[in-house]
Amino acid sequence: MNIPESNLPRVVVIGGGFAGINLVKTLANRNVQVVLIDKHNYHTFQPLLYQVSSSGLEPDSIAYPLRKIIKKHKTSFFRLAEVKQIVPERNEVETSIGNVSYDYLVIATGTRTNFFGNKTIESHSMPMKTVPQALNIRSLILQNFEKATIANSEKEREAFLNFVIVGGGPTGVELAGAIAELKNHILPRDYHDLNPSDMNIHLLEGADRVLPPMSKHASKKAERFLKELGVRVHCNTFVENYDGLNVTTNSDLEMQSQTLIWAAGVTGSPVNGLKADTLVERANRYRVNRYNQVEGYDNVFAIGDIALMTTKAYPKGHPQVAQPAIQQGKLLGQNILRLVRNKPLKSFTYYDKGSMATIGRNKAVVDLKRYKFGGFFAWFVWMFVHLMSLVGFRNRVVVLFNWTYNYINFDKAARLIIRPFKK
Repeated sequence: MNIPESNLPRVVVIGGGFAGINLVKTLANRNVQVVLIDKHNYHTFQPLLYQVSSSGLEPDSIAYPLRKIIKKHKTSFFRLAEVKQIVPERNEVETSIGNVSYDYLVIATGTRTNFFGNKTIESHSMPMKTVPQALNIRSLILQNFEKATIANSEKEREAFLNFVIVGGGPTGVELAGAIAELKNHILPRDYHDLNPSDMNIHLLEGADRVLPPMSKHASKKAERFLKELGVRVHCNTFVENYDGLNVTTNSDLEMQSQTLIWAAGVTGSPVNGLKADTLVERANRYRVNRYNQVEGYDNVFAIGDIALMTTKAYPKGHPQVAQPAIQQGKLLGQNILRLVRNKPLKSFTYYDKGSMATIGRNKAVVDLKRYKFGGFFAWFVWMFVHLMSLVGFRNRVVVLFNWTYNYINFDKAARLIIRPFKK
């Protein structure tokens, strides 16, 4: 892999998500050599993927080159590769471009979409975990608008204008709100030959309320905001099958739709090679101790969504969101430097900064430890937090400009079919 030989301990990091890049930043220009491996050459700000899907932002405003993150790190290197397996007996990682040895290995591979074993749904629905997937959704939505204008029958037009989102968590709620704004502001202006009332957005959630991880106060407000935007919310509803057109559920709700977006859950994305009992079944997350060491290994660590650390406060592991990943990445970086200096490690304690979700223009909900609120102020807080969390000054400027333009003009400027999607 052409990594320079060095007397410094080598830290190999698999994955350039929130956990991985915060670890790499913490180890910048310290007494270690860092090798970051990812199958993409960019970091994705996943909380805003839904805005790429709904034509609100271009992908380059939420993605950031990994090499740019480490360009001033003299002892850090990036390799664009897919990891095949880990060989812990040799302290080695096998990749699509060769093998690399390590002194310390950090697995930060995050999650992938969980279809719960339903291959038919997996084949026909649209996941939204990566930038290419978000662009596929954007193209499909716009292509369906175009096809609806030339549909030969009302039933055919209805299928093109029915949008089904499965999963009422933050991703599903935010995407439903964004598509509703397309219906309310873009469809009437761009598509004069379509009746906006023919377009329907269905949000299906298996639990008895939307936003199950958040407070009941947030769920109630979010559902009210969604209904105000025209979204049809179906709780206690599971999708049993989807063949690319027909949607069947556990209730008497059935419909035809050319677009079913799957936001119903995630599962870990582990790497082959470690002992089978290190993985928690179903969740596909590595069991780690309070120092993020994978059980049974002293020099192999897992951080972020792929790590399952059980504590009294979080018996089922920390939530699979950005903050635990960021905090674990920073602390593990400090702990690796302690290991190098033969100093004792610090255990991880998660500081919950709260959770939030936006439903649309001037509509959001925020849960903090002491306060829970919704509406315009919550929407402003959501925007500020996400803006400041973006990687790179340029990305913050571009996103701020787009949001300001969209807000003033009730517009979404990125509605381009650059790469047509084919089912």
